[in-house]
Amino acid sequence: MEKIFSMKARWMLSGAMAGGVAVFLALSFWRSPTPALAAPAAVPNDGKVRVIVFGAHPDDAELRAGGVAAKWAAQGHHVKFVSCTNGDIGHWRSAGGPLAQRRLAEVRRAAEILGIQTEVMDVHDGELLPTLENRRTVTRLIREWKADIVISHRPNDYHPDHRYSGILVQDAAYMVTVPFFVPDTPYLTNNPVFLYAEDGFQKPNPFQPDIVVGIDDGVQKKLDVMDALESQFYEGGANGSAALLPADEAGQAARRKAVRDSFANRFGGPARRFKARLEDWYGKEKAAEIRHAEAFEICEYGRRPSREELRRLFPFFPAGN
Repeated sequence: MEKIFSMKARWMLSGAMAGGVAVFLALSFWRSPTPALAAPAAVPNDGKVRVIVFGAHPDDAELRAGGVAAKWAAQGHHVKFVSCTNGDIGHWRSAGGPLAQRRLAEVRRAAEILGIQTEVMDVHDGELLPTLENRRTVTRLIREWKADIVISHRPNDYHPDHRYSGILVQDAAYMVTVPFFVPDTPYLTNNPVFLYAEDGFQKPNPFQPDIVVGIDDGVQKKLDVMDALESQFYEGGANGSAALLPADEAGQAARRKAVRDSFANRFGGPARRFKARLEDWYGKEKAAEIRHAEAFEICEYGRRPSREELRRLFPFFPAGN
């Protein structure tokens, strides 16, 4: 009988505690003040396209969108590259603060070459996670730039920083328009067009080249940017070694030329792979002349642009196609 009474007492006590927690939570919500209504972001009226590109490391945005960025910038449009990590383990010989500072200097030089702005987030290389705080940061950056276009990695990729950069940008899609999410930064009244940069991964779904832009008129600047990102390409980044670095001047010049030639061939890949799509945008005759290109896939989470809007956002295509 005592055992039954004890069990009943414990049950009543636990019920009372649960009820108390529920009342406490209800009162907490009731007492929480409604946050101040966020302001909508001012809509730029200069007639220029505003583009922000998120890469995982201080070289990813440059690799995936450096050519089209050079084209936008040459026409006076506004482009910003953001690295979601500081790249502080991306080298075989050095790491930590000195490497992060070196890579920051490299992307700043790249931005000068392209005529754009750049920013590096204060997150360790290899440690990016899709946290609420990082989502807020990405949302703020998109809002502050008043972006028309947002470009990032797809969320299926070999590198966790690449994957989580893509997820963070996806998670910011739509949320950039919600007034009470990050209410300290004016929200966008028009959801941007969100795009994925090209990659070669096939599972769970392959990249779809919705937009393919010829970059022949920007490819030399993009190659100059690859030269500027010396720690990653001339020296080989995290998987390089001292064996890549000749001691004599002739060997060093040959190494630099080999790296540049390799990238020139690489940047020609999209023009070869997506020839039919180039013809769709440029017409068969003009597409046949294009040697270098960059390709992008439309993310269904952002605004779904018409072909006419894409022509306005990518003002590089000839009329009538």
